[in-house]
Amino acid sequence: MMNNAITYKALKMYLKKIIFGVLIISLTACQYNNKKEDLYETAIVENTSIQQESSQFPNPKGYVNDFEGIFSTEQLKTLENRLISYEKKTTKELVVITIDSMLPYDTIDDFSTAISNHWGIGKKEKNNGLLIVISKKLQKIRISTGLGTEKILTDEICKNIIDQISIPAFKKGDFYDGTEKTIMALINKWD
Repeated sequence: MMNNAITYKALKMYLKKIIFGVLIISLTACQYNNKKEDLYETAIVENTSIQQESSQFPNPKGYVNDFEGIFSTEQLKTLENRLISYEKKTTKELVVITIDSMLPYDTIDDFSTAISNHWGIGKKEKNNGLLIVISKKLQKIRISTGLGTEKILTDEICKNIIDQISIPAFKKGDFYDGTEKTIMALINKWD
């Protein structure tokens, strides 16, 4: 009986976090648009809220959600441990997701906003979440920040990180190195 009460209480707290996150987290992103080379695309999303059914999204596996399968097991563990450590030290939540499809969304902006809201990234009282969406197949990257995060990690900072760190590594096919260096650059600017 006690286990059921604890489980129910934990579930209730988890659901409250998700609902609050959906209502509170409003995301912006960094923009990159190079018409000469449209290899990777990022975009800014104004404060929008996109409501979607939960069945459209996979459940998060942790801080690194490699649904596209671009990282090795060892690389996943390294990235995951770094992000867990960072969250424990600062309470800031940085999540990475790799995807090979944005369906039913037309843009990475809409996809990122919807999944961020659905997963409830960041602490609700601090709005300190950040999501990096990467698609090797679609050749896109996007950094989405919560309201508390965007005060420090501005669009300009995120754009510079994408332009100078992420895209050059991704163009060479080095997604792990590009992701790791992107995470470290964001953490260095965020602290």
